[in-house]
Amino acid sequence: MKNKWKVIAVAETIVIAVVLVFIIGFLMGRMGKTDKTTKNAEVAVTESINETKKDMPAKQTDAAPDSQTEESTQTDAVKEKETFEVKEANGNLKLSFELVQQWGDETKYYYNYSVVVENTGDEPTEEWAVKVPVSEDFELSSYWNAECVVEDGYLYVTPVDFNRVVKPGEKTDSVGIIIACKGEASFEGAVIGTKAGDTGTSGTEKSETKQSGQNQSKQSQTGGNAVTTYQGKLSVNGTNLVDKDNNVVQLRGISTHGIAWYPEYVNYDSFKTLRDEFGANVIRLAMYTGEGGGYCAGGNQEELKKLIDEGVKYATDLSMYVIIDWHILSDNNPNTNKDAAKVFFEEMSKKYGDYDNVFYEICNEPNGGTTWEDVKKYAEEIIPVIRKNDKDGIILVGTPTWSQDVDKALENPITGYDNIMYVLHFYAATHKDDLRNKMTKAIDGGLPVFISEFSICDASGNGGIDYDSASKWLDVINQYHISYVGWNLSNKNESSAILKPSCTKTSGYTVDDLSDTGKWLVETFQ
Repeated sequence: MKNKWKVIAVAETIVIAVVLVFIIGFLMGRMGKTDKTTKNAEVAVTESINETKKDMPAKQTDAAPDSQTEESTQTDAVKEKETFEVKEANGNLKLSFELVQQWGDETKYYYNYSVVVENTGDEPTEEWAVKVPVSEDFELSSYWNAECVVEDGYLYVTPVDFNRVVKPGEKTDSVGIIIACKGEASFEGAVIGTKAGDTGTSGTEKSETKQSGQNQSKQSQTGGNAVTTYQGKLSVNGTNLVDKDNNVVQLRGISTHGIAWYPEYVNYDSFKTLRDEFGANVIRLAMYTGEGGGYCAGGNQEELKKLIDEGVKYATDLSMYVIIDWHILSDNNPNTNKDAAKVFFEEMSKKYGDYDNVFYEICNEPNGGTTWEDVKKYAEEIIPVIRKNDKDGIILVGTPTWSQDVDKALENPITGYDNIMYVLHFYAATHKDDLRNKMTKAIDGGLPVFISEFSICDASGNGGIDYDSASKWLDVINQYHISYVGWNLSNKNESSAILKPSCTKTSGYTVDDLSDTGKWLVETFQ
């Protein structure tokens, strides 16, 4: 009897093994598909993909920062550009979904798509909207520059203010979505209309998806933070940066190094890479003043202003926020070059007073014994110069001791003006609980704080990285919805540069081009 049951058990084991092999082979076949053409009576959808493997490493967003390697970060170009196209949908509107990135593991794949709407007609189109049937396992992880919602088996995408109108011969390509599903992504049956009602959803229904006081963007299901993208004109309400509907906004971005020495990174494709691939929504243009070659130290002022103008234009074209930074450092006290600052900000505010995305940072890091009284006196002369031309643009005011003494500003804040924020800078390996506590005490006391520069190394910008301290800073930053800008966009041979010294690219950066600091920043943004 024992032998009989043994034979039966062996036979059952063989059958189970055969079935498992068949199932695994079937699933691998499904996952390995890379070429498909689907036609629909309403819409023709074509997919053209180059052969590539899909069994790539998972994005380990929950791993401790000090345990991450290049393999654990999000993969960059895993495919050549893949496009799902809806041809001649709704007359003159052409819709396509262009694959930017994908990553995943054996259980789920994530896809980052750019939603492109092109107007091939002769008249501008307003109130476009997209409706896409989705599968049961479909998840909307995050999105930007649009309102997105999944209801009754459909994904609805509607524009925000700045990309609502598509002019003849132009296209909007700033809308992005990240979706998750178990198999291949598909946009079969996608349709586009000229207003929200054409796709079966309305602007009223969309607005109900917002939560009062929260970002419009959703929490990423991949373990990252919510991605906040362009939300129009911002203002300061209490301690928060908010949009026109009083939703709290948190900006995340990267500062250039001194544009006098690294001008090559101020270009459209560079900023587009930071936005599309890394998740940045704000660029800081750092223009040194007192160092050799700086604006007030023998630098070519016209060339430097031209770089500022180009940087603002690129950021604006890409629907990003931009900070014009009067980067005092070795000049210590902002009053040293106050007259030059007045002339500069008079010119800048005249040019950009009508822009919705421009911030003015009027003194980077007062230091060398400079007091808050010195800084406040300077600010009270510069702010009226800006306000004469820009009534409500956001102004960032540095604080003493390399922008650490926000407590001094809390004790004696600038009065009589709206939309003023106070700057704090930190370097995680140097600045720890003491500075974090100083910052939170200031915010709890009612001071609006903006972190316009930080890194995860020590204060020299070129020391060791402290991931543990960086993680603690990030927790507090997100708890208080503080906007933050990482230092710096360059390949300088220092810890704080986000690019490796060996990287000679000025755009199109991939994960392999990033320094350890750059990889950490990208993980936090995404």
